[in-house]
Amino acid sequence: AVMRHLPYFCRGEVVKGFGRGSKELGIPTANFSEQVVESFPSDISTGIYYGWACVGNGDVHKMVLSIGWNPFYKNIKKSVEAHIIHTFKEDFYGEILSIVITGYIRPEKNFDSLEALISAIHEDIEEAKRQLDSPDQLKLKEDNFFHMPESKIVNNH
Repeated sequence: AVMRHLPYFCRGEVVKGFGRGSKELGIPTANFSEQVVESFPSDISTGIYYGWACVGNGDVHKMVLSIGWNPFYKNIKKSVEAHIIHTFKEDFYGEILSIVITGYIRPEKNFDSLEALISAIHEDIEEAKRQLDSPDQLKLKEDNFFHMPESKIVNNH
């Protein structure tokens, strides 16, 4: 059921997550609201994906995305968290995040330690970077989906 839904286009507001990505893992993630998570196909496989992401009408960057329950943290609610492979100067809560999920890396799994989890995430990031350099993937980076009409961009600052 993984590939049937890809590429998957999705857009929504960035909300505050559990505050673990940056603090515990050193890997900041952007979290979608529950409504966006619930709008995902119910049969899309949980796991780690890659694709493209854009905040507001900014540049399009590579990203790694986790869909699932985060077994390491024993979540009771499914979450969708994007790690954008780019360094942002400030956080962007309340901004609109547009993503295109283009490929699948691995299923979700539990880890014995925080270190093992961090190491797996770094491997996922490297894998995503490699995959996204292919011509087929780069085409999706240019998709019109990333060019929102100004009226859709809400700036709360």
